[in-house]
Amino acid sequence: MALLKIDYYSEILGMVRTVNVLYPEPRKNPDKDVPTTDIPVLYLLHGMSGNQDSWLNRSGIERIVRSTNLAVVMPSTDLAWYTNTTYGARYYDAIVTELPQVLQNFLPNLSTKREKNFIAGLSMGGYGAFKIALASNKFSYAASLSGAISFEKVAREEIGNLAYWQGIFGDLDKFDESVNSVQKLASDFTKTFGDEKPKLYAWCGHQDFLYPANNFAVQDLKNKDFDIIYETADGTHEWYYWTKMMDRVLEFLPIKYNQEERLS
Repeated sequence: MALLKIDYYSEILGMVRTVNVLYPEPRKNPDKDVPTTDIPVLYLLHGMSGNQDSWLNRSGIERIVRSTNLAVVMPSTDLAWYTNTTYGARYYDAIVTELPQVLQNFLPNLSTKREKNFIAGLSMGGYGAFKIALASNKFSYAASLSGAISFEKVAREEIGNLAYWQGIFGDLDKFDESVNSVQKLASDFTKTFGDEKPKLYAWCGHQDFLYPANNFAVQDLKNKDFDIIYETADGTHEWYYWTKMMDRVLEFLPIKYNQEERLS
């Protein structure tokens, strides 16, 4: 894997952004060939307090994906929840619309096909992965690890800094009917895009504070006829578990993946 750091000017955000890309290198062994064109892409999203370096620094993702034919794209949303915020910063548009165009300029061999584009994330990034997959229909698979994939019945006193959340999402009383709600996006998906829904994967630890939210969100998605795999186990909201579960995410994706080679 080659690690590329790309600094570029975002016209949408009006500032310089950085994205990290793990790019598969050709192999000489014919049994382990990596395609040099139409390369499948995994967008990997960070959680709160993170940035484009989080997966590299905390999970050893370069080692985990070395036995795949994937390119891995790691952008940053700062603390903006992969959302076009009410204060005018269009992070959703910058990642979903602008960033793929930027990457094509630098790395034209990355696939632009929906069936070869995937998205995953942890915590805030798990929310971002499901939201982006359901709102854009540009990704055929989406995975959430300990994702904040439902805000159903979250009391105001649990939210914390109300001004912050309103700056991101606007009127919280209208959140459930907004484009920021995973449940609303799931309800509207067929009407907006048709029947070809993305395949979904979710994992959450039993001791994670987001476990009840995941239980609710997964059942809601099943009720809306989404193909979703949901796995749980003992675990809290931390990198130890997210790193372990990346093997399951990679097994879920329609890619070449040799876990034994990764461990060798």
